[in-house]
Amino acid sequence: DNEILSSLPLQMSLYFNVYFFPFWWLSTVVMLHLKYPVLSDYYKFILITIMILASLIEVIRLYLGYMGNLQQKVPELAGFWLLSLLLQFPMILFLLFNESLKIQPLERAVHIVFVLFLAFQVIAAFVTLKRMVNKLATHFYLNEFDQLEEHPLPDVYRLRKEERAVPIAGRFTQ
Repeated sequence: DNEILSSLPLQMSLYFNVYFFPFWWLSTVVMLHLKYPVLSDYYKFILITIMILASLIEVIRLYLGYMGNLQQKVPELAGFWLLSLLLQFPMILFLLFNESLKIQPLERAVHIVFVLFLAFQVIAAFVTLKRMVNKLATHFYLNEFDQLEEHPLPDVYRLRKEERAVPIAGRFTQ
């Protein structure tokens, strides 16, 4: 009953991601500063917005990942998984594959590493979530079964003696 459901590979990935994120952020900001004059106005706005959102989401995402995995909390780990898959992943892919952003080699390298972190974390978090949910569901059903044995339901659904089914052999006799 005290089985640990946390994922060591996920936790290691989160740990290394915490140290990689400041490097990613600093290199992306420096590259943005260098190429800012040659970008069109709407790409300037898009890049600054993505940098602000990605930074905020990454801090929240890493916190939820740590808490969800270490404390075996399904809501936090599910939040981590959703933020990773639905928000962070598309933003980083946009930064990696949109050639109109005048992507520099350093940017491409750090974005590829970030995408690899995200892809691994999405898969590992899904597997861990599945194990946690299955364990919690099993625990819930076993608790319900134990409570049913301790406090059986009243005989409301039992048939009275006169309403009981007639034996099959006696049905066809006249």
